[in-house]
Amino acid sequence: MAELKKISDIEWEIPKSGKMKVPALVYASEKLLRDMQEDKCLEQIKNVAALPGIVKNAIALPDAHQGYGFPIGGVAAFDLEKGIISPGGVGYDINCGVRLLSTNIPVREFLKKRKEVLHSIFRAVPSGVGVGGKKYGREDILEVLQNGAEWAVKNGFGTKEDLEHTEEKGKMSPANPSDVSQRAIARGLPQLGTLGAGNHFLEIEKIDAIYDEKIAEAFGLDKDCITLMIHCGSRGLGHQVASDYIRLMEKEYGFKNLPDRELINAPIKSELGQKYLSAMNCAVNFAFANRQTIMHHVREQLKKYFPKAKVNLVYDVCHNIAKIEDFVVEGKKMALCVHRKGATRSFGPGRKEIPADYRKIGQPVLIPGSMGTASYVLVGTKKAEETTFGSTAHGSGRVESRSQAKRELTPEQIQKELASKDIIVETLSQKSLVEEAPEAYKDVDEVVRVSHEAGIGNLVARIVPLAVMKG
Repeated sequence: MAELKKISDIEWEIPKSGKMKVPALVYASEKLLRDMQEDKCLEQIKNVAALPGIVKNAIALPDAHQGYGFPIGGVAAFDLEKGIISPGGVGYDINCGVRLLSTNIPVREFLKKRKEVLHSIFRAVPSGVGVGGKKYGREDILEVLQNGAEWAVKNGFGTKEDLEHTEEKGKMSPANPSDVSQRAIARGLPQLGTLGAGNHFLEIEKIDAIYDEKIAEAFGLDKDCITLMIHCGSRGLGHQVASDYIRLMEKEYGFKNLPDRELINAPIKSELGQKYLSAMNCAVNFAFANRQTIMHHVREQLKKYFPKAKVNLVYDVCHNIAKIEDFVVEGKKMALCVHRKGATRSFGPGRKEIPADYRKIGQPVLIPGSMGTASYVLVGTKKAEETTFGSTAHGSGRVESRSQAKRELTPEQIQKELASKDIIVETLSQKSLVEEAPEAYKDVDEVVRVSHEAGIGNLVARIVPLAVMKG
């Protein structure tokens, strides 16, 4: 068990010891900390603190739980000269992320057509394990890997305004498709524009609480109108990129000197480190294009039922990613490779990376709940930039494995629970309903409370589901 030193009611430190190069910081209430101590996530963040070139602190956010190598809900930044890049610090579902859509469709009007609208979207957006959609040509996929959401907009799936409201404007570079294996490309060919399975979802929601009227208005959030949230990533393509480079790094560098084999990495300046960065960016771009394409199909379906519908992208955020970003550390401006695994960027006002219309306010931060619970819109802060490399939590975080959930719950129980909350659901898989049940996750309200009190992502609005689509 990692040694913990209490700093405040919501902040803890694992002091530097053994092979740790820096301390580890943990953001959690007593309740969330007990959940973290049920698995190995605190040991994992301690191990992350021992990696070469790590700067300042390794960080576990309020939704932290055990993952592959890094905990999910883990953040670490590495010096570009001496540091590393690690697939385990990004995750298998590269750029799993969330986009939030605002509309002018009144909640009361939507509810009259709720079942029909959900079913239409369910038919228009393929979902489920391994399920494909339209099979694009190989040349299309190669362009997607380079240009991300730009490819989608160029091909009629959205507007230039959508790109402005997407993290990195929907495109990261360097992104050379030659760094992506043929196997990864083959897996991506039929999966562009598909939702996938697991914790991925598409929700139609209403806003049930606004905590900051001014910022909510700036983000285009209207309490009388529905919102939509799309949560998915890079599908099989991203998973294959992670698998390929874990294997290549193990072959090139080995893992005998690592505290955990799953923390395999390459020096970021090495040829292999640069190739992984490029391949990861290709998968990031695929995920951006995937969410953009899904959003286009959603818009089309909504307009069939509400011809005057305006459906705007509030923002699209990444959850599993490594990026080169500038921060001030001990008074010195540094370019760092920031790994956010199960973590959301949370930049405060003034950062050039934020869309122009939000720049004076701060970046929208989207924290989805689990099917049947609330989701939240927050706003990024300067304090997050100072303390967590501009990061906060990405969701509620699991407390039960999928296999444990299946042992303890039934689809009938989950459907009854959702119906009691006036939530309808459509899915191809009864198993998915059980695996992603609200009971399998931490209390998202508590996760968000800790983020707000720590000042690393401040509350703007609370959103609750009306209709849920699961893979």
